This record gives sequence, structure tokens and C-alpha cells, in this order.
Amino acid sequence: MAGLTLLLGVLQVQRMPIDVFPEFAPPQVEIQTPALGLSAEEVESLITAPMEESFAGLPRLETMRSKSVEQLSSIKLIFSRGTDLMEARQAIQERMSLVIPTLPTWAAPPNMLPPLSSTARTVKIGISSDTLSTIDLSMITYWTIRQRLLRVPGVANVAIWGERIDMPTVQVDPELLALHGITSAEVMQVMSDTLDSGLVQYSEGSVIGTGGYVDTADNRLPVNYISSVQNAETLGQVPINARTDAGGNQLRLEDVGSVIHSTWPMIGDAVVNDGEGLLLIVEKFPWANTVEVTHGVEDAMAEMAPGLPELDYDTTIFRPATFVEMSIENLTRAILIGAVLVVLILLLFLYEWRTALISATIIPLSLMATLLIMPFFGAEVSTINVMVLAGLVIAVGAVVDDAIVDVENIVRRLREQRASGVDVPTSRVVIEASVEVRNAIVYASLIEAVALMPVFFLEGLSGAFFQPLARAYVIAVLVSGFIAMTVTPALSYMLLRNAPLNKRQSPILPLLHRGYDRALKPTLGRPALAIGAFVLLAFSGIGVYPRLGQELLPDFKERDFLMHWLGKPGTSHPEMVRISELACQELLTIDGVNNCGSHIGQALLMDEVYGIYFGENWISVDPSVDYDETLATVQATVDGYPGLVRDVQTYLK
Repeated sequence: MAGLTLLLGVLQVQRMPIDVFPEFAPPQVEIQTPALGLSAEEVESLITAPMEESFAGLPRLETMRSKSVEQLSSIKLIFSRGTDLMEARQAIQERMSLVIPTLPTWAAPPNMLPPLSSTARTVKIGISSDTLSTIDLSMITYWTIRQRLLRVPGVANVAIWGERIDMPTVQVDPELLALHGITSAEVMQVMSDTLDSGLVQYSEGSVIGTGGYVDTADNRLPVNYISSVQNAETLGQVPINARTDAGGNQLRLEDVGSVIHSTWPMIGDAVVNDGEGLLLIVEKFPWANTVEVTHGVEDAMAEMAPGLPELDYDTTIFRPATFVEMSIENLTRAILIGAVLVVLILLLFLYEWRTALISATIIPLSLMATLLIMPFFGAEVSTINVMVLAGLVIAVGAVVDDAIVDVENIVRRLREQRASGVDVPTSRVVIEASVEVRNAIVYASLIEAVALMPVFFLEGLSGAFFQPLARAYVIAVLVSGFIAMTVTPALSYMLLRNAPLNKRQSPILPLLHRGYDRALKPTLGRPALAIGAFVLLAFSGIGVYPRLGQELLPDFKERDFLMHWLGKPGTSHPEMVRISELACQELLTIDGVNNCGSHIGQALLMDEVYGIYFGENWISVDPSVDYDETLATVQATVDGYPGLVRDVQTYLK
């Protein structure tokens, strides 16, 4: 049974999702409504305010936040912890169906973003080409790359920064309009009646209904409408009602302006390394495995690469899986070193290989059994992350203690029984010895569990971080106590019933005893000295405490750096692109910086809602270079851009 538990525990570890942190964000849903062409004030009054009124009063809704920026409304609904996310999304969908008919017809339908992890960003992919235009690159990325990546298990969303959608555009000339006596409203009406889709969506002609069918003698033939306007050239030939020029010629759209292929008004942009390109941000579901999703995305890109020879892509601009993999590698190495040290210490102090083997077997068995049952105790401990591992590491002390206490008492009782010469079955001696320490093990386990009970009453971000640690610790302690009372006696009976148990003292113990005696005698002779040293240490600790850091999380040495760029409201799109390109050029000259990617403003269906004056630069740093020196150089480079609110951070920070 113990071997089966170890095997199942190893298999469970391989299946469990791996991430850096637990899911610390409360259940939340974000609704975005694009409204191209509207100012922030118009978005707020015409879209955001009516939708906020509709969502008010949702069950278990704690906070409602909204942002109204140019051409986009975003409303984030935050629910109390423990709320079923799917039920909340269903309730929101019902409210949305009521408010949609009241929104302006030129606003796109509201979009409910998919559920995202609190550390949702999984991969950032830079895409560029030396031969394709950005418009062609956008079409390939949207219709081919994005659709393939969305099929990767665990991927919730793929946002495209710098996307340019090709569309025929009429750029009217005010002088030509005045010359022919035509208003811009007439031009928009003609365009809307001509096209069956597009951004001019206020006319009845913007949607073409069914053509019906025609019955012949033996067939029913469907009637489909095929628009004659397929490109900018044919759009320019569309007549403007019955208007004519001075010579009596029919006026067409091309007579009042330029009809060209262009893009919609840019709400954001991207810089890949130091030039034009697209930046894809792949986000994952809360239940997805960061490492598995990353590998799935990389495999999907590799599959598509032969069919997209004109594209260059880079999946390492931001790759948090690298940090996770390095953490797991370091942790595995530390666990192996710790296991070897535990075995050596057991051999040195117990000085009996069978006893040491029993203890060394019980320790991994307790941890594997803990990992095996943890998913049954809530989603907080169903993922291997920093806090869960910290709880298990802290619990190792209690696990070792449980393993040694029971074995030592069994060995002592077996020695006493053999010395007495009384013929008592070994199984009975083992059981009685285990029963003797059972109460102590049970009480100790319960006390350790109760000591952490206040952690379970923490709320907010602190509770979300530390409750998984406490839960993992309590589970490990209770499981260890159970195994000490069940598996330890069985292993002891198997290995010790016929073993010679002559008492041998470890040669290291006399050395430790002599050293302890020499250190203790002066203290016992002069107790004031000991008390004074204690008081001095206590006051030193009190004096140092205010100088200690008060941050919730330590500084992780991630190899991905994030730089925020916040210009003054009203900063133009070309200016933000110029600054980002220049910054990337400088950052790429730093030793160890592998690449650079920037995104500016917004992207459709992305959870970042900012104006065009906001940007982020991302770089990845080679593990071989000095971390602190590289960070200082990056900080100095960023500080060389005055007039912007800027910083250098890491994603987890």
C-alpha cells in the first residue's frame, strides 16, 4: 500500500497544474464595448453609464469599476470570493441582453471577455516581415495564427497589438463638397446604403437581408445578394444619389474625395524589436497549466512556420514558463540535496540503518500522500505553486519528527523486551509502543493545525496568498500523523522483528555533548550573563524590525523586464511609436538583452484599457549575464526619457 501511494503521488505531481502563484484575484468578469470614432466623454455617457445601471444589483457583486476611453468602454464586475464564476457570467449575460437594444446603433455589441487567470499572460509573440505590409500581416495573423492558437488547450484569448484591418475608405475633400453642394451626411448615407457591412452602421442599407427564393418547374433556387463593391475602385464609382456636376455628369464618390485602401482609426500599435510589427499576447484560463500552455503555443507556431515563410516570429519576448521551469529545476535540486542530507543525518544520529531506512521512507511517503489528496481540499491547493511548496517545506520538520518519534519508541521497546527475556510476540510489542506515543502524535498534529487557524480568517490579497500555504501545511501535518500511526508500525515490524538491536551510540553524539557542556557551564554559573544576552538580542530585534521590508512578496529575479511609458493625455500615436522604437533601439544595445517588444494603447478584446498615450516595453534577458548589473543599466536607459512617467518592473511584481 505504501508503494502504491508513492506511485500514485508521483503520477499526481505530473498531472497537477504548475504556476508561480495561487489564483489570488476574486471572481471577476469584464465587458468591453467598442465604439469606433467616439470620444471618451461620448463613450461614458452613451455606453458605460447605461450598462452600469443595468448591472447594478447583481447577486454577490462587491465592486463595479469602469473605464471610458476613446472608442472603448470597459466595465469590470468583481464578485465576492467563493462565487461560482459561471453562474455570475450567466447572470451578466441576461442583463446584457436587456441593455443592448438601448445602446447606440453605431456601437459594436458588448463582448464578455473569457475568464482569465490572475497571472493570465502566458506568451508574447512578436511577428514581423521584410516583404509583407502590416495590413497583409494583420490579415494572416488574425485569420490563421490567432485561430490556431485559440485551439491550444488552456488558451483563453489571443490579443493582437498593431492590427490594421484593410477597408475601402473615402477621404472627403471639404472644398469639393462645397463646390458640388453636397454634405458629408449624404456621403455617409450613400456609403452605408452601398455596403452590407462596415463602420457606417446607422442606415437600413447596412445590413442585407435574405433574397428569398425562386421556384421553377422542378427546382427551388435561392437568391443571394452579391455586392458589386469589392474594392476601393468599385466603391469610387458609386453614384451620389441624383447629384450632377456643372456639366450634367453624374457625381460619384471619387468626385468628392480620395477613395483608397486604408485602416480603421488606430486604437493601439506595436513595435517589434526596433521596427513595425504585431505583438500577440496569449492569455490562459484560471485552471490552465502555464508550462503546458506555453509548450502548446510554441508547438502550434512551429507547425505553422513552414506555411508562413515570409513571417518572422519570436516567442521569447515574454515567457513566464522559463521562470517556472527554472524554479522547478532549482527546487528539485534543493529537494534532492535535502533528501540526501536527511538520510545522512538520520544515519549519523540513529546509527542503525534499518531505523534510518524506515524514517527515510516515511518522509517522502507522507509528502506524496499529501500531494495525492490535496486536490480534494479545494482549488487553492490543487496547483503546485510557490505558496503550496512553502507550506510543504515548512511541514517537513513535523513530518520528520513524526517519523522518528514512533520508530525510536518501537526500537526502545523491542530492546527492553529482548533484555527482559519474556517471550512476547514482536507484533504486540510494536503495537503497544506505537500506542504509547499515539496521543502525543495526535495532540502535536492538532496543536500545529490549530496554530495556523488565524490564517484561514485572513481576507483579501493576504488571505488569497497565505491560505494555500496554511492549508498545505495542515494537510501535510495531519497526513504525517496518520501515517506515523499506521504505516510506521508496519514497516517497523517488517524490518526490526529479526534484526539485532544492540544499542550503539553514534560517535558524533559524545562530541556534541562535550561541546554543549562546555557552552552551558559558564552560563549556569553566571545566569545574569545569559539573561543580559537574551535582553540584548531582544532589543536588537525590536530595533531592526522597522527597517525590515513590509512588502507582501519578495523580489523575484525574473528574466523578463517590463517598462511602463505614460505620456501626457493627448500625446499622439506617431509620437508614442517614435519613443517606443527609440527605447527599443537603446535597450537592444545592452549586453544580455535578447529582444524587445512594445505595445501602445489598446487591442481589441484585451483586458488593458488605456489611451494611445500609454505603452509598455518588454525585454527578455539572457540568464548568463549578471542580473543586478543588467537591471541597473536598463533603469539608467529608461531614466533617459524625461517628460514621461516611467518605471522598470517585473511581471510578478
